[in-house]
Amino acid sequence: MRIRNICRKSILVGLPLILIFLFSVAALGQLDKEKLQKTKKQLEDEIRYTTELLEKTKASKQVSMEKLKILNQRIRSREALIAAINGELSQIDMNIQVENVELDRMSKQLNALKNDYARMIYHAYRGMNGRNKLMFIFASRDFNQAWQRMKYYQQYSESRRRQAERIENTTHVIDSQRKDMEAKKQEKLSLFETQQKEKVKLDLEKQEKANTVKELSGKEKQLVSTLKTKQQAAARLQYEIERLIAAEIRASEERMRTTEGGEKKPAGHIIQGPATYEMTPSERTLSSSFASNRGRLPWPCDKGFISGTFGEHPHPVLERVKIKNNGVDITTQPNSLVKAVFNGKVSKIMSFPNLNNVVIVRHGEYLSVYSNLEVVNVKEGQEVTTRQPIGKVHTNADEQKTELHFEIWKGKMIQNPESWLAGH
Repeated sequence: MRIRNICRKSILVGLPLILIFLFSVAALGQLDKEKLQKTKKQLEDEIRYTTELLEKTKASKQVSMEKLKILNQRIRSREALIAAINGELSQIDMNIQVENVELDRMSKQLNALKNDYARMIYHAYRGMNGRNKLMFIFASRDFNQAWQRMKYYQQYSESRRRQAERIENTTHVIDSQRKDMEAKKQEKLSLFETQQKEKVKLDLEKQEKANTVKELSGKEKQLVSTLKTKQQAAARLQYEIERLIAAEIRASEERMRTTEGGEKKPAGHIIQGPATYEMTPSERTLSSSFASNRGRLPWPCDKGFISGTFGEHPHPVLERVKIKNNGVDITTQPNSLVKAVFNGKVSKIMSFPNLNNVVIVRHGEYLSVYSNLEVVNVKEGQEVTTRQPIGKVHTNADEQKTELHFEIWKGKMIQNPESWLAGH
């Protein structure tokens, strides 16, 4: 009996710790599940969006690089979706394991309660029937002992009642856990079926991509010609931006050398110091604010995905050919508005073949560049605010392509826009 009491006390002491651990795992699991489900929904939305864009490319009579870009994005989204489903399956497996441990513990506890209750009934039957109970009370030495023996019988009966309640409550908890576990197993089965369907779709998309690459490979001369034209347009844009920067640097240096009284300071005397663009106090504040929002700038388009990344990369079709991108290309839907990513002033509006209209906005020592605009809604010298529409993206009717080219510069240094834009 003493050993059994010690074991029961150990269980009671350890029980709160076990419950705290299980509740902690369950709470963390719930947070992970909510995060995974949110990610899944976002990826499913991306897949639907790219599917809509692919449908628009079917209006084109020829297979284009635009179709390949959209296919690549949809494949990336599908692979990420499968990874999210795998994460959710792993989370469900972990929850089932935790519940199995808890269910096993509760089942053992129920058996212990039933055994204790059986012993209570047995002892009550053997030694606590009505006659023996009265004899035990009347054999007391005095009234106080009789009272204590009556209290003992009451407490014993109350203990039996509480034990029966514990058995009933534990049974309900076990039944509830078994139902919950069964629901999780059904959820796992449903998720697994979804995962298999997504894998089939992914295989089909990869095959479609392979066919598209093969078809595009047969148009090498056309691709080389198109690439050369784009590279010339990009070089022209870079030249014009650098010319604009140089002109603005000269103007800012001249402005900063001149005092309010009209006296000029010696050439080379720069108030701002090592900065490439000499700024007024308000421009310095704007520049600092722009820099502090790195990674949080809004996208220049409400919808879309990055179809051309920053830097130098191998051409997706042409072997041993590399392409260089001074910014990012954002594929979006027709009639999409282009919006300023931050407060600033329109420095320049230009127009080039293959880039259409270009708007450059200055934010202190930073520039944001928006190319391939069909319509421009601002003027040079105009102050703009964050998310203010500045134009509309051009749509190439032949390829059914609506793509914005976006760049960020700090002085004379080209920046990777992806590191500046917020998650989309």
